[in-house]
Amino acid sequence: MNFKKLLGLALVSALALTGCKEEKKVETPKAQPLKIGVMTGPEAQMTEVAVKIAKEKYGLDVELVQFTEYTQPNAALHTKDLDANAFQTVPYLEQESKDRGYKMAIIGNTFIWPIAGYSKKIKTLDELKEGAIVSIPNNPSNTGRALLLLQANGVIKLKDPTNLFSTENDIIENPKNIQIKQIDTALLTRSLDDVDLSIINNTYAGQAGLSPEKDGVIVESKDSPYVNLVVSREDNKDDERLKTFLKAFQTDEVYQEALKLFNNGVVKGW
Repeated sequence: MNFKKLLGLALVSALALTGCKEEKKVETPKAQPLKIGVMTGPEAQMTEVAVKIAKEKYGLDVELVQFTEYTQPNAALHTKDLDANAFQTVPYLEQESKDRGYKMAIIGNTFIWPIAGYSKKIKTLDELKEGAIVSIPNNPSNTGRALLLLQANGVIKLKDPTNLFSTENDIIENPKNIQIKQIDTALLTRSLDDVDLSIINNTYAGQAGLSPEKDGVIVESKDSPYVNLVVSREDNKDDERLKTFLKAFQTDEVYQEALKLFNNGVVKGW
């Protein structure tokens, strides 16, 4: 074989190799986990059980996004940084939607955390003195809730005893002339040294080791309208993953964890 022939074969081989490009593998994008907003602390710990059940029983990946302030989870849901959240009651949702124009949808119920009145100074309401100082939450839905609890126990009387958004201006009778101090919800447990009675959400009472059953001077009844919810936006309410997450949440395993974390201060909402 002469040199020219060898050179021609070499050129053909080189061209053939150049034309053969390595085939690249196209990877299927990994499905994004369902993002659920919760309040940090025991609520997040409790919901981690639902996350585990969702994965093990239904193959659903769920990522919890934790918040420290009550207005944050709805804001994040509105901007589509979340798929849903699990932290609020119907009155709170209604007030937020009205004030901020949110378009939200209720997916299902979680628990009722009874609000209660705690004190380091009295054991019963009979000991509440003239002019006593009572601290209550400062956000509208929980302000009304606290006032309704005080009314239910005869401390005050409201203009409309069914109004969930009553304010101090709606008090028409105050026999003991109690002084009401509205305080940030997260700081109510710290007010116990300075007030005679404090109406505290169970989320924060539980973190302070308080139980409505054991420590509450007055306690909300168990037929409360303040059931907590799993909430989405209107535009994603039909996402099947949300229904699956709700099934994972509404289980005895989550309920037992909630009882442990909240000192038996929870009631099933389903």
